[in-house]
Amino acid sequence: QVQLVESGGGLVQAGGSLRLSCAASGNILMFNAMGWYRQAPGTQRELVAGITRGDATNYANSVKGRFTISKDNAKNTVTLQMNSLKPEDTAVYYCKAGTSPNNYWGRGTQVTVSS
Repeated sequence: QVQLVESGGGLVQAGGSLRLSCAASGNILMFNAMGWYRQAPGTQRELVAGITRGDATNYANSVKGRFTISKDNAKNTVTLQMNSLKPEDTAVYYCKAGTSPNNYWGRGTQVTVSS
């Protein structure tokens, strides 16, 4: 069973930065893609950023130019660098890994951005 563990969340002022990390229990190259999602209270979970096995990336329009996703195949980690944070970025951030039809989720890490 694959386990994903997120870390790096916390409280930051608007304009600040945070770096989220997702550590996988196995070789991340077995996944077609990995990504970061977020869910704020009363909203649906949404894709923030994704990265494929071949390192192609995609981002939600709301975070383009501010967030960067990357992965380290040797360390089996995926990182989300978040800069210029805004209060509307406040949410629980989840790591996801998948190879159709199987998807795996972490438990999430809280990010709170104060104005």
